[in-house]
Amino acid sequence: MPDSQTVSAEPAAPAEPERKAARTPTWWVWLAAWPVTAVFVLSNAATPLYVLWQRDIGFSKGTLTVVFACYIVGLLGSLLVSGVVSDRLGRGPVLLPALALALAACAIFATATTVAALIVARLFAGIAVGAVVSAGMAAVTEVAGPERKRLAALLASSAMVLGAGLGPLLAGLLSETLPAPTVTVFVVEAVLLATAVLVVLRMPVGRPASPGKGAWVRVPGVPRGNGIHLALGVAVFAPGITATSFVLSLGPTLLTELLGTTSRIVSGGMAFVMFLAATGVQFAVRKLSRRTILTTGASSTTLSMAALIAAVHASSAALLVASALLAGAGQGMGQLGGLSLLNSTVPAQRLAEANAALNAGGYLPAGLLPVSTGYVMDAVGLPTGATAFGAVLAGLAVVGGVVVRVRRG
Repeated sequence: MPDSQTVSAEPAAPAEPERKAARTPTWWVWLAAWPVTAVFVLSNAATPLYVLWQRDIGFSKGTLTVVFACYIVGLLGSLLVSGVVSDRLGRGPVLLPALALALAACAIFATATTVAALIVARLFAGIAVGAVVSAGMAAVTEVAGPERKRLAALLASSAMVLGAGLGPLLAGLLSETLPAPTVTVFVVEAVLLATAVLVVLRMPVGRPASPGKGAWVRVPGVPRGNGIHLALGVAVFAPGITATSFVLSLGPTLLTELLGTTSRIVSGGMAFVMFLAATGVQFAVRKLSRRTILTTGASSTTLSMAALIAAVHASSAALLVASALLAGAGQGMGQLGGLSLLNSTVPAQRLAEANAALNAGGYLPAGLLPVSTGYVMDAVGLPTGATAFGAVLAGLAVVGGVVVRVRRG
């Protein structure tokens, strides 16, 4: 009997890991990325509609880029809080208020009749996105577990860019084919956000064991020793996302003034294929080394800016689309490389803050440079402004690629 008891007790030891794995199957890792996608649909859903608001409300290209940048302001402000709060209180207490703000942004967008309303809606959307890129992406990693960190980085990053591309595509299609062009897409988006709320409520994530120390509101950072990983990610991610931000904020204007098209399906479709490239390229390069992914991303952004300058001076739709595709690939690879570096080196109790730091480093220039370019275009003309933007950003991308290439280890 003692022997039989010993034998029967032996298998019980590994049973807990097996039960834990059963609680987080791979399909839950994919589903955990859905709130990221749903919120990012909102982030760019307004892109094809700005021309309608410009016509109905009346504002300049400079004002348009300010409206766009209010999203960046909300996002950066959110990153000062959301990463730390998520690491201390858990993912749900950050994600649920973020989804509520996103739903409020939908309501304001759908009823907007003033620039002030657009600014508030963009601000709310930015706050929601800031929470999602820190807490939401960390939640995907937490659900995946330590043995699937690379999959988690791929799915979180792909969810972000896929949502960012679906937003303008939906807005373009629905605004051209259904009544109430500035309303319908936000009704659809509200439904998507409601499903994301259900996912967060059921998501298999726990509460942190320790509440952490230090200020609750602070510039997000990484633990000592991880600064180089953050810097390498930002060096490539920042130029890439700045390039896609330019296409989102001023791409419809370029299409209208240079190429003579006012189709919202065309402008939304261009944004969609840009982010489709950002999604596809991440699956294509996922098995490459992180250094190769980052240097290739920097090269793609550089080529994107060369194509942009050529498109502006040649009034070429093909070159403009090529620039958008290359920009999307540059952002996708920079984002995947940066997130992979952080996922593989930063402890779980600081991961949301580390994600916030990466995105803060990327979105800061993504807000400043397109806004500056919008006012430069108002002052000196669209070709000169776009050329200056392309030259500056290409230089930054080259520097980022060189930094990654020469860094050893």
